[in-house]
This record gives sequence, C-alpha cells and structure tokens, in this order.
Amino acid sequence: MSTNKTIQIPELSLVILMGATGSGKSSFARRYFKTTEIVSSDTCRGLVSDDENNQAASADAFALARYIAGMRLKNGLLTVIDATNVQEEARKDWINLAREYHCLPVAIILNMPENVCARRNALRPDRNFGAHVIPQHIAQLKRSLKKLKVEGFRHIIELRSPEEVDTITAIVRDPLYNNKKEEAGPLDIIGDVHGCYDELAGLLTKLGYDNNSGTWAHPEGRKAVFVGDLVDRGPKTPEVLRLVMNMTTAGNAYCVPGNHDIKLVRWLNGKNVQPTHGLQESIDQLSLETPQFKEQVKRFLDQLVSHYVFDGGKLVVAHAGLKENMHGRGSGAVREFCYYGETTGEIDEFGLPVRLNWASEYSGKAMVVYGHTPVPEAQWLNNTIDIDTGCVFGGSLTALRYPERELVAVKAAEVYCIPAKPLDHGKAQSANLTLQQENDTVLDIAEFTGRHIVETRLANNITIREENAIAALEVMSRFAINPKWLIYLPPTMSPSKTSTLDNYLEFPAEAFEYYQTAGINKVVCQEKHMGSRAVVIVGRNETAISKAFGISGEGIGTIYTRTGRAFFNDQETEQAILQRLNQALEASGFYNQFNTDWVCLDTELMPWNAKAQTLLQSQYAQVGSAATNALFSAKAALEKLVSRDASGQALLDEYSLRAKEAGQFINAYRQYCWEVNSIDDYKLAPFHILASEGKQWTSQNHEWHMEEIKKICQADEALLLATPYRIVELDNAADIQGATEWWLNLTGKGGEGMVVKPYSFIEKNGKGLIQPAIKIRGREYLRIIYGPEYTAPENLERLKQRGLNAKRGMAMREFALGIEGLQRFTDKEPLRRVHQCVFGVLAMESEPVDPRL
Repeated sequence: MSTNKTIQIPELSLVILMGATGSGKSSFARRYFKTTEIVSSDTCRGLVSDDENNQAASADAFALARYIAGMRLKNGLLTVIDATNVQEEARKDWINLAREYHCLPVAIILNMPENVCARRNALRPDRNFGAHVIPQHIAQLKRSLKKLKVEGFRHIIELRSPEEVDTITAIVRDPLYNNKKEEAGPLDIIGDVHGCYDELAGLLTKLGYDNNSGTWAHPEGRKAVFVGDLVDRGPKTPEVLRLVMNMTTAGNAYCVPGNHDIKLVRWLNGKNVQPTHGLQESIDQLSLETPQFKEQVKRFLDQLVSHYVFDGGKLVVAHAGLKENMHGRGSGAVREFCYYGETTGEIDEFGLPVRLNWASEYSGKAMVVYGHTPVPEAQWLNNTIDIDTGCVFGGSLTALRYPERELVAVKAAEVYCIPAKPLDHGKAQSANLTLQQENDTVLDIAEFTGRHIVETRLANNITIREENAIAALEVMSRFAINPKWLIYLPPTMSPSKTSTLDNYLEFPAEAFEYYQTAGINKVVCQEKHMGSRAVVIVGRNETAISKAFGISGEGIGTIYTRTGRAFFNDQETEQAILQRLNQALEASGFYNQFNTDWVCLDTELMPWNAKAQTLLQSQYAQVGSAATNALFSAKAALEKLVSRDASGQALLDEYSLRAKEAGQFINAYRQYCWEVNSIDDYKLAPFHILASEGKQWTSQNHEWHMEEIKKICQADEALLLATPYRIVELDNAADIQGATEWWLNLTGKGGEGMVVKPYSFIEKNGKGLIQPAIKIRGREYLRIIYGPEYTAPENLERLKQRGLNAKRGMAMREFALGIEGLQRFTDKEPLRRVHQCVFGVLAMESEPVDPRL
C-alpha cells in the first residue's frame, strides 16, 4: 500500500460518511473538511435538545440536518453528513436529497475493526450505548457495502483500518466536467446545425474565423460553442462532425450534445433505435465513411458534457436550456433536461411532444443560451435566448456573440427538410411585440416590496430599505406613467464641498480639488440650466416605439420627470415637442448614424415654471411678496424714525439690507420663468445620450456627448439648446482659472452655475466609484434655495456646517442604479429586472436627506 494517498471527489457533492460508532467519522471530517461543511447528527441533537447523546431527539435532529444540508446544496456548497449511516433507510433520504439538488452522492466508509471502535468508545464515557451497538453497526455496514452502487452512489471510498486512514494526505475536489467558469470568452455560440455544413462554414467566415487546413480558428482567439444537434436531416452531417471535432480537439470550440446527437451515438453503440426524425440521413451519409471515422464520431459524441457554465457562472449553454437550480449540477435529471427540455407527456397535432416553456418562468442571474426548438428568429426571454432558427428547415443558422450579445446569422441555401410544425406556429405576436414584451405585461409586486438588494456593475450590491420601498411603491403606483416607459430615472447630484471663502457657500475650487485628489486629470464643466430635469424617449414613429418598448397608442415617445411622472398634463403639448425633436434627429442624421429608431435622452426642459408653477406660486412668490410688503412698511416706518432720532439708523440699515435681499430673491427666481404661449417658448437642453437600440452610451466621454448633441440642436435651434461647456486640464492652472472666471460670469448674470464631471462618463479608483457629477451653484441662485437672508454672516456660518456625506453617497448609488437599469434594458432583460433599478432610485429619494443640498 502506498504511504501517501489522496481521495478525489466531485467539487459539488453530498459526502455521506459511514461507519459504526467509534469508527472515527467526526475526527476524519474535522481533519479533511471545513467546519462549516460538516453537518453532524450529534451536533443537531445538541441543538434541538441540549444533549448530543439524546437518542429520543434523533427525529428532530435529522430533520434539522436535512434542512441545513438542503440549504447548502441549494447554494452549490459541498456538504458532509457526519452520522453512522449504516442502514439503507438512513442513506435513502440523503440520496434523495442529492437527487433533489442535482448533485453527486459520495460514500466515504470507515469500516474499522470492532476492537478499534470499542476501544475508542471506552475513552468516551458519554457514549455508553451498550455492548451490542458496535457489532450491530458493523454487521449493518457490511450488509450495505454491496448495495451502495444500486442505491445511487457513484463514488465509493472504503477505508479499513486506522493505518489506512493515516495514509490519506488530502481530499482533492475535482471540478465538474461542466465547470468552465474560468473561460470568460469572447465566445460565439452557434445554434442547431443539423448537417448544414455550407451554412456553418459561411457563418464561421462571417464571424471572422479562418479555415486553416480543415481546422477553423479565430485570429483574435475567440472560441465557438455549439449548442448540439450537429447531425440528422441535413445534407452533410459527416462534414459538420469533422469540422466540429477538429475545432474542439484544437481547443478552438466547445460542444454540448443535442437529443439527435445522443440518438446517433446510441445507434453507433449498437442500440435498437428507430431511424426517424432525420437519423436515417445520418446513417446513410456515415455509411460512406471509414470505420475509423465512425469510431472517432462515437467517442466524440459519447464524451460530450450535458451543459457548460462559463464566465464565472454568468453564461450557461445547454441544448434545450436549463433551469437555474440545475446550473453546474450533475444528475440524470439534468442531462435529460439538457437534451429534451421539459415536456407535459402529451403529443400535439403535429405528433411532437408538447413542451413546457421553462424560459417564461426563468429568473436566474446567468444568461442561458440554447436551441432544440426551432423559432423564426432568435428572441430574448428572461435572460435566455433560443438560437435554433431552423436552418435545416430553410430558416437561418444563427450565432450569438458573447459578451457582446450580438446576433449574427446566415440564411439557409435551401429547405433541406420540411418541418412537421411550421416555424411560426404558436409564435404569432401582437403588433411588433417581442416575446419578452408579451411576458412583461404583469409585474410581481413581491419584486418591489420589503427590503431587497440590487446588484450593480458599478457599485456592487445596493440595499433598498423596506420603509423606502413602501414610499416608492406609493409614488410609482399612484402617479407614474405607463411603467413600460420607465427604463431610467436620473440620479440626484452631489453638491461640492463647502467653500472656504467667506462670501460663498459653493465655489468651483472645491470640485476641482475633489477630482484632483481622486486621481482625475481632466474634467468637463457644463453650464447648469435652470429648468426641470426631464427624461425624453422619442422614436421615429409609433412602430419603432411599439417594437422597442411594447407600447402602442401613446404616440412617438414620452417626457417624464425624475420621479417617473408625466412632465406635461396634456399629451398634445408633449407629442408636439417630441415631433419637433424627432424631425431634428432625422435632419441631423442621428437615427442612421446610431443605427437606431429610438433614443433616450437626459435633458433640462425650460422654463422652470413649465413644471414648477405650483412651487413658484405657493412658495417662492408668496415668500417674496410677504417679505417685500412687510419690509417696505417696516422700512418706511424706520425712515420716519430716523428723521426724528438718528439712533434708529442701524436698524434702518438692517431692514434696508433685508429689503434688498428680498428683492434679490425675487429677481433670482424670475430669471428662470417666462410666459409660454407656444411650442417655441419652450427650450429643451439635452446633455446625455443615454441609450438607443441595443446600446447605452456611458462608454463615451462627456465631450463626445456634447458634440453629438450639438449636431441635433443645430437642426432646430428654436426649440433645442446646446449646452455650453469647457474642458479643463486639472494640472493646468490657467484652465482652472478660466473655468472659475467662466462660472463667475455665468452666475454674475443670474445663471444657476455649472456642473463639473470627469471627462470619462464613468470613473473609478481604488476606493470605488468616483462622483459622476458635482454641482456648483451661484451665490444668487442659492438665495432661492436657502432663503433671501442666507448670505448674512451668521447664516452663512451655520450653513457651512451642512453635512454632505449622505447626499454624496446617495448620488453615487443612484447613479449606479440608473446605469445598471439602462444596461439591463438595452441587454433586453426582463422589465422586472430593469424596474429593480428604477424603483431603487425612486426609493432612495425618500431617504431623510436635506433637499436643499
């Protein structure tokens, strides 16, 4: 016997330790497994009865052990059962549990001599079970050894002495064959080929692969992934097999088996199968090949793995698709699902199995790419996509480029096989709606209530508190527009650090300093318009909107506020503005340049009173009027007093200053209001191109956004306003001085101020996300926010103590949520996934943060 020995077990397995009491199972478990991996029957007895030896508590203890083990297996964690497990009845429940979670059961047997077990138990006075227990356990264990494979164990390790146990140096966890998580791509996933060699060669060429002496390879290192059903029905099955085998052997491709491939390998293995559904064509074509080639095909198909999990678990490829609880698992049920999908057991009018649409209920995080069921065109549904577009039936051969999510296809040269069921049967959809949109008609309220966590690419996990969720649900359910429009809500914006200058609450220096400290070398300064934030979605026509958003009868787009409400009370005004914007987009060539029929823009819509009329009338105007009238009377009285008694001059000066400040307050908000009599009285200032068909544009820098938007604005300068901006190099003192003077000039004329942003749309450093924008508001504009007398020294001193951390944190989290929602929408994820982010922004707005910041 070797003095050193390792035990190999699958990385995801349910390890059942077996042995009589005293055989050393617990010591073995502690030696080779993490404490958290061990589910001990003794420990569970202690948990339910405070006595690990209380045999009367065994039923409750095993119920607890089963629950804990089930939760671990559900989460994909190897689990060890530390119990005697010498009886078949005890093991049966664990085998069933392993099957329930589609993982492999492993038996590790400590078949120790009776005297060893007795000696060890004698050293433990708490284990006085009687002299008959150990012989009984050993006898039961020996009767079980021959049955373990029949029971379902595929990995059985037996250790017969303490010396043999001592030779074990390690337990090695072998990755499952389907685990390709280290393979992040890029990948080109190819649908059902069915012997269509010419189309496959054409598709590979279109994807950029080169044929090097019969082995196809991509010059950039991309790899192909075949979803199975390489064979049957088509004219060149051997050629397809040869191509795919060469690619996989060279490491240029992966392949999973389809049900047709499995049927062919069974025939090659001499099984009695019916040569139907195209198998006969494969048999006839293979009859012309050499025995060596057929043997090679048999070995190749026989060793194919049911499915693959790629890119850290983000991508799953299986022939017929796969439910989330089966991803990365290994069981007969998993293989069956991968080959055939889920059926009802019934036969339809075409003589084909009635399949359940598992994808309509899918809510997993991993993208699932599959084939098996031919469809007229590939369509996304709940982060899954069927790319079998029926090439052999005269359709096309389709590939999905990952991670780009781009579809590439070539048309079939001809109809090689007449389908039993027409490709479009059962796929008729209401006007222009996608399969995803048809399934997004009703959202589950459970997705938007209670405390929940939203995963984002920019800021990891963001927690939405229950009380905030309730407030957001109230707003969204009562006031929001059609939720299918709501793909994005703008984030709040961070104010700058409080200025150190005596007469200013905010000043550009602090914003520049923040970005310099964060390691940013270049920023963009944009004029801040005094209007109302508005998200604008516009399409070329209603058909484009119906196709992109699943909305009909609501015009060519929408304009909504940062809380998801309709911006205009009347649709006529909204649609008139959108028509003008649409014409500008056409005239500027935007739609053709961006290869889209719609766009979502982040904008400011002016004048301020177009949306804030109630605020102006009920708050600002009343404050200004009351202050003016009261101070006018007080000032007049004080002037009379001073004419008689000079000692009243100080009080008159104070009230004169207060009257002046009240006038400044009125002038400040009046600059942003004007009478609106027609569409030309509005001004729309876009500043971000957020998204278009299949693309969100945060990858482009802010200068790019400004210049592209300027082209659109030049097509209708009466309505559209291009935002003035400056590029500032932060290591250039002249640039900083110029931007500061620009801000002083803007605010000196009554302007609101400017927004400073990193040159790149998204910036991160070692500490995480950097503020995407910092607003620096002018001295007079802040009078509107903080009141007429905020510039009094005592008031400024108090305001300079304002806390900014909560607002800044909220700004970054809302930004991350907004970008995540856009990405999910353009990736054609389910609307519920998009709304998690939109709803999260709305929920965070109810955080108790000073609204003046």
